[in-house]
Amino acid sequence: MYKLDLFGRAVRALAAGSSGLQAQRFLPSCMKYESVCRTQIRKHSQDQPTHTAGHLTCYSLPHRTLINVTGHDTNSFLQGIITNDMDLLGEDGLTAMYAHMLKVQGRTLYDIIIYSLKETPIGLNGVLLECDSTVQDSVIRHLKVYKIRRKVSISLCPSLSLWALFPQDKNAVLGKSKPDVTAAEKVLVLGKDPRTQLMGWRMITNSEVNPTEIISACRAGNTEEYHRHRYEIGLPEGVKDLPPGEALPLESNLVYMQGISFSKGCYIGQELTARTHHTGVIRKRLMPVTMSALAENLNQGAALETEGGKPAGKHKAGIGKLGLSLIRLAHAKVSLKVKSSDDMTVTLQASVPDWWPKNVNDK
Repeated sequence: MYKLDLFGRAVRALAAGSSGLQAQRFLPSCMKYESVCRTQIRKHSQDQPTHTAGHLTCYSLPHRTLINVTGHDTNSFLQGIITNDMDLLGEDGLTAMYAHMLKVQGRTLYDIIIYSLKETPIGLNGVLLECDSTVQDSVIRHLKVYKIRRKVSISLCPSLSLWALFPQDKNAVLGKSKPDVTAAEKVLVLGKDPRTQLMGWRMITNSEVNPTEIISACRAGNTEEYHRHRYEIGLPEGVKDLPPGEALPLESNLVYMQGISFSKGCYIGQELTARTHHTGVIRKRLMPVTMSALAENLNQGAALETEGGKPAGKHKAGIGKLGLSLIRLAHAKVSLKVKSSDDMTVTLQASVPDWWPKNVNDK
């Protein structure tokens, strides 16, 4: 209101045919105020990013596949083999849930997203389970091992396509309103990515549906851009980032991605995970890194060192000069180095993602 008042007084001075001195006196103050105001708005938008539902980019996700789990015992069956609480799915409009499947020893086997099918427009029921397409057969075998006498059916869904929806402005994220869909009957699932709001929305359709034709202000994007965005914000996905049987869920930031419940009761791999959580001792975390050379020149699992030669963690994966590395928190703020596949020294710099809690000791 103050800025509008200053601007109005300047305009009235000009309209009155004055020499312009009054206007010149008011306009600089107005412009100075506007500059401060813009700075404040920009900072606020970084702290609490919002975006309208329009101007989206749709990314096809062929590296992820969908498995339909249905039957009377679906919830109780999955409850015992995933880290999250199935009872929460569907409550308060929750349509998607992130989780890991663990080995008995507590290490991550597969990262998954589970989608509720309670209010879908076509014949599927139960839930859809999203996983890395390269291990889809292994995931199905894992499910069948623990199926025993449960009344559940497990099947692949090759006729469905999975999409990620991002705002075209990468500095913004979607707000509370869903993207504007012109043909809702062609969308099986549309919900926020449960891991972080910086990952936009997840959408499931039949394979023949083109999202750009049913979503307002939407363009098709390259899947490589999707992965680049993931690595930029430090979000792992699939066996490349989380090799089966190697990664520990809490070191992989499962808590930060709302992927685990510590009150739901027993599940496979719970003992070590719960003990680590309650001791509060996590010495390493998967963090985004920028590198002085292309990620393709680095071997997965290559050892990281400080400039002084102290062990600092392991490199995991990346694209271009962006990547993910498992880093000892004691060395997370210093420049690190690693040997490339052609024996060259590559420097890395880790950063703390914006979507982590302000104090990482909070979780």
